[in-house]
Amino acid sequence: MGNHTAVTTFILLGLTEDPELQTLIFIFLLITYMLSVIGNLTIICLTLVDSHLKTAMYFFLQNFSFLEISFTSACIPRFLYSISTGDRIITYNACMSQLFFTYFFVITEFFLLAIMSYDRYVAICKPLHYMTIMNHRACKRFLLGCWMTTLLILLPPFSLGLELEFCDSVIDHFLCDANPLLKISCTDTWFIEQMVIASCVVIFIMTLICVLWPYIYIIRTILRFPSVQQRKKAFSTCSSHIIVVSITYGSCIFVYIKPSAKDETAINKGVTIIITSISPMLNPFIYTLRNKQVKEAFNNVIKRILLRLKAIEIK
Repeated sequence: MGNHTAVTTFILLGLTEDPELQTLIFIFLLITYMLSVIGNLTIICLTLVDSHLKTAMYFFLQNFSFLEISFTSACIPRFLYSISTGDRIITYNACMSQLFFTYFFVITEFFLLAIMSYDRYVAICKPLHYMTIMNHRACKRFLLGCWMTTLLILLPPFSLGLELEFCDSVIDHFLCDANPLLKISCTDTWFIEQMVIASCVVIFIMTLICVLWPYIYIIRTILRFPSVQQRKKAFSTCSSHIIVVSITYGSCIFVYIKPSAKDETAINKGVTIIITSISPMLNPFIYTLRNKQVKEAFNNVIKRILLRLKAIEIK
């Protein structure tokens, strides 16, 4: 706690020092990042241009895809740059910005998943009132609530984090994350750590309850349907959301399972790779491959493009 020079830059150690393994990681992350951006942009474009995808469900899906693009873009491009150039230095401001936006986008996703559960509850349990309850104004308010709640939860611990002083500049990670930053701080971090843990527990439990509670009523309603075909159709409208929820919450559970001190950093890096690259890539495919309306909208757009290309060739 003696006098020390203020840290203005950090060094991100990355995942490995092996050049061959770094090349494989670069190729893998580049492919997953491109697929993530292309897949999620496709969903956003389809929900904007197709009149059949103007319901609340696709409004929320559109915003979820935007969050996925933003989240993976806050993490992966900087790491790809680091691998390709060998430049592992990141400025203090860039590091804090990456930390803020990474947490902001991922926390907002949790709240949005909870809202999407409520949307499925209204669609299945109160179908006659769906358009009234989930009107465009209500959807905008739900979305604004997600963003504002995230800000209110994130700003207190982040503001305290900006006051930290650092004794070291080496971060044992491929991105600026809270845990490795707290480890190299000279300041007493006990209060911030407790605040971060409390915030994570509140977000995790609160959103998980908000996700699971509607599904209790959804399952009860579906089981009362007289027709097996009706049950399958109802379950199919929820299956994509359930899979995405399982991936998102499952990945985060691994982060908070405390392994031995030796393996903790390596496991957290691996799980972070899954959360920041693989999950955003899978979600568009999950929603498109299991959703007839989205597939039809995609086919219609492709047909329109082909027809226009033919018309241009004829001219």
